[in-house]
Amino acid sequence: QVQLVESGGGLVQPGGSLRLSCVASGNIFSINHMAWFRQAPGKERELVAAITGGGSTNYADSVKGRFTISRDNAKKTVYLQMNSLNPEDTAVYYCRMNVINTIGTVFDSWGQGTQVTVSS
Repeated sequence: QVQLVESGGGLVQPGGSLRLSCVASGNIFSINHMAWFRQAPGKERELVAAITGGGSTNYADSVKGRFTISRDNAKKTVYLQMNSLNPEDTAVYYCRMNVINTIGTVFDSWGQGTQVTVSS
């Protein structure tokens, strides 16, 4: 059993910043890639940013230059630093981790989501 818990969401004014965190716990041997997704009302869930086990990153075009994904393997944590936020960034943000458990099973695990609202 693996649990992911996100934190750091909230209400922020346009132009502001937030830092999301997602911590994994449970039966974990190692974690491959980590990613952040978001889902706005009435829209499909979309990939925001991803980071491989080796630290390579990729971003959605809409967030390039504004968001930064990073990870701390020792803490089993992925972060999303979000700067220059605008109302179009309003969504529920989810983390996902590709986990290898102690018996060698590989699977994706999702967090429960954290709301980010950008509004004046």
